[in-house]
Amino acid sequence: MTFDNFYLDCIVKIGSSFLCGLLLGLERKSRQHTVGMRTLVLISISSSILSMLSIKNSMIPGVPTGDPNRITAGIVTGIGFLGGGAILHHGLNIRGLTTAAIVLMAMALGIACGSGQLFIAGFSLILVLTSLLILEKIEWKLFPAEKTKTLTLIYTDASFDFEKIKEIIKNSGVMIKDSNMEEAVEEHTFIFRFSVKASGDFDLLSLSEKLKTNPALKKISLSEI
Repeated sequence: MTFDNFYLDCIVKIGSSFLCGLLLGLERKSRQHTVGMRTLVLISISSSILSMLSIKNSMIPGVPTGDPNRITAGIVTGIGFLGGGAILHHGLNIRGLTTAAIVLMAMALGIACGSGQLFIAGFSLILVLTSLLILEKIEWKLFPAEKTKTLTLIYTDASFDFEKIKEIIKNSGVMIKDSNMEEAVEEHTFIFRFSVKASGDFDLLSLSEKLKTNPALKKISLSEI
């Protein structure tokens, strides 16, 4: 490889890894996630550079032949910790699994670009972006009740029908996983807490209107905590 070809090869590989990280970052930022363009671009480019260096160093004359896969294995281990940091337990739900997977994908794409496997990187990037943009809509239709939330109802007296309440909640498109009740004797209130599976666009106002037919209802709330 001539001097000019060497620089062109570096520009193509690093530029490709930059593009991969940038597109993945744009997808994450468009959904208001913490991990965005800069993070994924840095991951992709750094993985590409380390892959290029591992290959180059193993070809230096007079230097004992090394195994480029050793650096690649180190990249996978290091980025694995970074991806794990993106996974958070939020209330009754776990968030960040997709973002953690995208962090690992940015690493893989960077390694592919750095080792010159541009077809693998390009084809994989197309499949990943297609999956992120299209499969979410399919999942939304097939599994709308994706998040676990806590539905809280507070009544000021005992003039309620528990079974009727459960029936109204279920007919509102909510899946009840668990329920419990407590009584505040001094305040003469009854508190119901339902662990439910509800979609992101669940209409709490509509459910509230149905439950308000009982004037004893004091408060209704839906939260992920």
